[in-house]
Amino acid sequence: MAKIKHHNFLNTVHEVFTDAKNAGVLHLYAGGNSFSGRTIEIDGRELYHFGTTGYLGLEQDPRLKKAAMEAIDRYGTQFPLSKSYISNPLYSELEDSVKKMFGHPIVITKNSTLGHMGVIPSAVDDDDVIILDHQVHWSVQNAAKMLKTRSVPIEMIRHNHLEMLEDKIKKYRDSKRHIWYMADGIYSMYGDYAPVKDLMALSKKYPQLHFYFDDVHGMSWVGKNGTGYVLDQLGELTENVLLFGTLSKTFGASGAVLACSNPRLYDKIKTFGGPLTFSAQLEPASVAAAMASARIHLSPEIYELQRELRERIDHFNSSLSDTELPLIDQNESPVFYIGTGMPKTGYNFVNRLMREGFFVNLGIFPAVPVKNTGVRITISRHNQFKEIRALVEAMKHHFPKALEETHTNAERVFHAFKLEPRTRSVQKVVDRPKIQVFDSIGQMDREEWNRYLGGQGVYDWDGLKFLEGVFQGNTKREHNWSFRYVVIRDESGVPILTTFFTLSLWKDDMLANAKVSQAIELERRNDPYHLSSQVLSMGCLFTEGGHMYWDTSHKWSERAQHVLLEWMEVQERTLGAKMTVLRDFSKETLWNDMLYGHGFLRVRMPSSCAVQLKGVESIETYVDGLSSRNRRHYRKDIQPFLVRANKQVVTKLPASHLEQVKSLFEEVQARNLGLNTFSFPDALFDWMNEDPLWEFILLESLDEPDRVLGVMFCYNNTGKVYVPAFVGMDYSVLEEYATYRQLLYWTIERAIERGFPKIDFGMTAAFEKRKLGAAIQDRYAYLQTDDNYILELLGVMEGQH
Repeated sequence: MAKIKHHNFLNTVHEVFTDAKNAGVLHLYAGGNSFSGRTIEIDGRELYHFGTTGYLGLEQDPRLKKAAMEAIDRYGTQFPLSKSYISNPLYSELEDSVKKMFGHPIVITKNSTLGHMGVIPSAVDDDDVIILDHQVHWSVQNAAKMLKTRSVPIEMIRHNHLEMLEDKIKKYRDSKRHIWYMADGIYSMYGDYAPVKDLMALSKKYPQLHFYFDDVHGMSWVGKNGTGYVLDQLGELTENVLLFGTLSKTFGASGAVLACSNPRLYDKIKTFGGPLTFSAQLEPASVAAAMASARIHLSPEIYELQRELRERIDHFNSSLSDTELPLIDQNESPVFYIGTGMPKTGYNFVNRLMREGFFVNLGIFPAVPVKNTGVRITISRHNQFKEIRALVEAMKHHFPKALEETHTNAERVFHAFKLEPRTRSVQKVVDRPKIQVFDSIGQMDREEWNRYLGGQGVYDWDGLKFLEGVFQGNTKREHNWSFRYVVIRDESGVPILTTFFTLSLWKDDMLANAKVSQAIELERRNDPYHLSSQVLSMGCLFTEGGHMYWDTSHKWSERAQHVLLEWMEVQERTLGAKMTVLRDFSKETLWNDMLYGHGFLRVRMPSSCAVQLKGVESIETYVDGLSSRNRRHYRKDIQPFLVRANKQVVTKLPASHLEQVKSLFEEVQARNLGLNTFSFPDALFDWMNEDPLWEFILLESLDEPDRVLGVMFCYNNTGKVYVPAFVGMDYSVLEEYATYRQLLYWTIERAIERGFPKIDFGMTAAFEKRKLGAAIQDRYAYLQTDDNYILELLGVMEGQH
């Protein structure tokens, strides 16, 4: 399987955004010669604006506009000096006003992203630890990761999971001075809250606990002087809290603000805070607009503005309560999220609402899990009550149409968000293929299975019978797999699609950087199942290749895709899988658009390697047919070593050799943290030793005939393909005997000797296999995760290793 590398992640985000852009719902440009806040022009059409983060509408307030224009006239478009040297003449008044709002010392920053980058490294000491809520804003996570260079540990917990937070506190309370928990006050996608009061109660129990709150989405529309949700919950800013607010968004101007009641910490941040020291200061227009807004915040008018917004929020909540729309979190914030589940349903729904005259935002990966795509609606004072009602009516009308048009239903959406459906969907009756599902290959017709899926890997009928025997009835959880065989047939019973799945326990870091896995393995010494999850996967961890037969020419080929994906959703839910994986696709697969639309992410896997041997009569003929460069490699790096060890091919090992090859395989697996999986059961090798379709290519020491230096475990798939499935090696003599290269060479010789037309050389070590003539083919997997927690946790850990 693939490693989730940083570039792999960025490529995935790029593909998701490109998909949304092509659907016409992202990277749009507003038109028109002016902007009111109530409407927004897109492609020449005026749409009612339900996508702003200016919840109070202050960005259109005449007083802010006038102040900004006068400041430009008096001071120019910018004041091009570092604020460490001298601030523009307006700054002092702004700082005094904002300080009066919060009742505590403040620091004004260019924006919240630069603010976090300046404050977090200054506030967190080398002997502290950071714990991130996994939904805390990217800008906070990114700034926290800067501390990896100082070896500050960074942990992550599931969203608002206070039991998990307490476990992390216990882990560090005896070794760290301060334990910083970083969270949003109001989360920008679902509009849900941080449990501030419960967190403060936890800090009374653990005095080391400090908080860093990003409350930019809670600012202005709630709280005394509009200082936001967190301070409203706190009542008083305590010394163990750093609070970030904003001077943009609802505040109506630009910039951000940090409030700090700890004098020592405030001086430390204020004196030298990275970007706070070196970045340009706010432009005069922004400072003046913020001053005008601060005056409003310090007056009784702010409460009238908050009341007017609350009336609109209440009206929207009331209107939604009369619908079946999947509102993901009901609260009193101005942010609402209507789930659509699949991205393509979200694209369809957003486009329908825009055609109806309403602009809303799409929530997509990585801000939310891909299968938790939805429509993010924000309410502002610009919105009129009749427009709010009209939006709800439009959503009621178009939501079921978007579902139907994208081949899904409301139940699937509710299940995607782990919500109980309010009513059961009535499926529209259409001609569709029939699905058959079996839990043993013995229930499948052997000839039919091999006709469609034989001849590759270890998953012909006999190979799967072997695997079922090995991976059932074992004592350890990871050694027991559930198999599902799926055949989707047309009305005549002809297969359109055939495949198989396994449910098995995977290490969550199987796709991660090897150094990350190395760190996690230390934790597994005490907890063997730390960071492990049940995964529903096409194929299994023992096999590789094209695990699916799909008749693309069939009239119902697309319907077969929908039937399979619906079945997978039910299986994932029923079996409790945390991730679903479809794997071993080519980059040009016709499944790509369908899978992206259904909430899968594509990641690159190690390349697949195969050797074609049709017409090759001997190993000498084969070597002569290699390129001149590869022949040189053979003569220099392989041929001299062939006489240093004894090669043997056996179908049944004596007991002493069997124990050795087990040990050699474990030695390879222990070093392969770039593909970190649980071990296989010991019974695997006993089954191999008794199965006539398996044989062992051994390298034995000339000096110690009973000593095995290396082994290739090879499977005969229907006489059509030779499969060197796994390798075992003694690493202490790896270079002395060129063990791996020898085993590759002897495998090719053995396949030619037995008349196989092809070798499936599997994944990994493509560089070595290519030098012996293997053809390399890129392979991709599609992942659908239960949530983003594991991906983000591994990302944080990768940043530290």
